[in-house]
Amino acid sequence: MNRPAASLRTVRGVLFDMDGVIYVGDTPLPGVQDALDYLAETGRSFLFVTNNASKTPEQFVEKLAKMHIRVRPQQVLGSAEATACWLAGQVEHHGWPRGPVIVMGQAGLTTALTNAGFPLTTNPDEAVYAVAGINFELTYESLANVTLAIRRGARFIGTNADVTYPSERGPLPGAGSILALLATATGQQPLVIGKPNAGMYEQAMARLGITPAETLMVGDRYDTDISGAIPLGLQTAGILTGITTRAEFEQAALPPQLIVNDLPHLIEAFRHA
Repeated sequence: MNRPAASLRTVRGVLFDMDGVIYVGDTPLPGVQDALDYLAETGRSFLFVTNNASKTPEQFVEKLAKMHIRVRPQQVLGSAEATACWLAGQVEHHGWPRGPVIVMGQAGLTTALTNAGFPLTTNPDEAVYAVAGINFELTYESLANVTLAIRRGARFIGTNADVTYPSERGPLPGAGSILALLATATGQQPLVIGKPNAGMYEQAMARLGITPAETLMVGDRYDTDISGAIPLGLQTAGILTGITTRAEFEQAALPPQLIVNDLPHLIEAFRHA
């Protein structure tokens, strides 16, 4: 149920999700570097756009290098950086205070917030914002402190709402599962920045200097990667190396224009567009 692939001829930049598209856990998926080389050879740009908020762009580059995938930090946009930039924009343009942030997350999120000028705190009484993302080392005490901060008035912000995280063992609890726990404990729903919300795609296209019609979003999850891109006018490709099945892509109310088995099949679609 693919829509015509001829529109791929207009693509000037490709946004790739990472988990389930570029790799699963620490295992690279087929054809990644060949796909990136093809885009470069045909004058197209790319950006890795991931809801994973655990790492800094430099840490993602290091992880990719171990898989023999060559990228620069500027070619990675994670939901941690997107969230920090969004929050800084609220301070600069909408009068929000630049107050201390209590974080449920890892180095990617703490570094991004620090680089954006926000002081960090572990004290629930000091926090103006509570920003939560994936944390593979969370403790009950950290959950308790973030819960208390939200209950005491800290504005609750989530990096992304992915309920699962792909791994070699299968889907594991993702940032959305952590947000659900905090929402249940506090009675407050987070304001979420990452995909499928528009801000993530808009930041990505601005970085590449391209319009929605010139952009292809490649993702393995319909509910995040694809569903948020279609209303903005991006071209979309669902890939079958991660979470969503072919049947689920096809049965969506607005299916992706293209469904491919993997990245080598995507590049073949480009070659024949």
